[in-house]
Amino acid sequence: MELELRHLKTIRTIADAGSLTRAATTLGLAQPALSAQLRRIERALGGALFERGRYGVRATALGELVLERTRVVLPAVAELQREASRFARARQEPERLRLGGTHGPLLGALLERLTDMAPGAAVTTSASWSERELAAQLTDGRLDFALSGTCGSATPPGPEQLVWREIAVDPVLVMLADDHPLAGADEIDLAALADQEWACVPGDGCFADCFTAACARAGFSPRRMYETDTASCVHLVRVGRTVGLCRASFPATPGISLRPVTGTPLVWRHLLGWHATAQRPDLAEQVLDQARSAHAGLIGPEQRVP
Repeated sequence: MELELRHLKTIRTIADAGSLTRAATTLGLAQPALSAQLRRIERALGGALFERGRYGVRATALGELVLERTRVVLPAVAELQREASRFARARQEPERLRLGGTHGPLLGALLERLTDMAPGAAVTTSASWSERELAAQLTDGRLDFALSGTCGSATPPGPEQLVWREIAVDPVLVMLADDHPLAGADEIDLAALADQEWACVPGDGCFADCFTAACARAGFSPRRMYETDTASCVHLVRVGRTVGLCRASFPATPGISLRPVTGTPLVWRHLLGWHATAQRPDLAEQVLDQARSAHAGLIGPEQRVP
């Protein structure tokens, strides 16, 4: 009889169970059948693997040698199977892609590219203003990939099992009505807006604190900040009720001028996230490449932060 992988698994099960009776139950065999199989294995290996006693079985010296080899061989074979499975899946088009993202045009631009990349896949989207909610959906397996971001160099949300890769870094711009006195400036000093009220979309990261700190460095405290949806933010800016804050990837909007802030005191890091054990590395790299291309298509080189 030639030794097979299933024989090594049987030996490992007997050793872990500590008795033939318990091992037979685990393996779904009758005890006499397991005893007969063990005898055949022992003949193939040249000696007894276990000493049978009143309270169970104990490995012999030969048994310990074989068990030591199983601790190497069985995990190696299992990893080979996993790698082969990942390789096989890598050559297939994904059946579905569940994509999440915060507000902004990048989600739509990436969706367009993913449907071109994998035309047979069912691509679905989910939007949330909360970076933490998107991280939770990745952690729970409700999303495959998420577009999120952080202010400056802040730590991305979620547990360490999540992988976050940088797509690009945008300067945060000021949104002004076209008839605002500063709308024609090449760039705007933050202190020149000290008497203004502000509007931006919500988030649960540190952006609000970073903005307040930037204003403090410029010598003032913001009078009021309205957190609202994108359409309302645009309306408040267009009618002159507020000035706004947006990323450089914000689309051109009639009646609105976007201007950089002197010294670029605020930046936004666009990130793509996924669960480390749930995604094929090759697919994750493809989606990341598409996200970077999508972002590059939204803004000009002069608007990017090196």
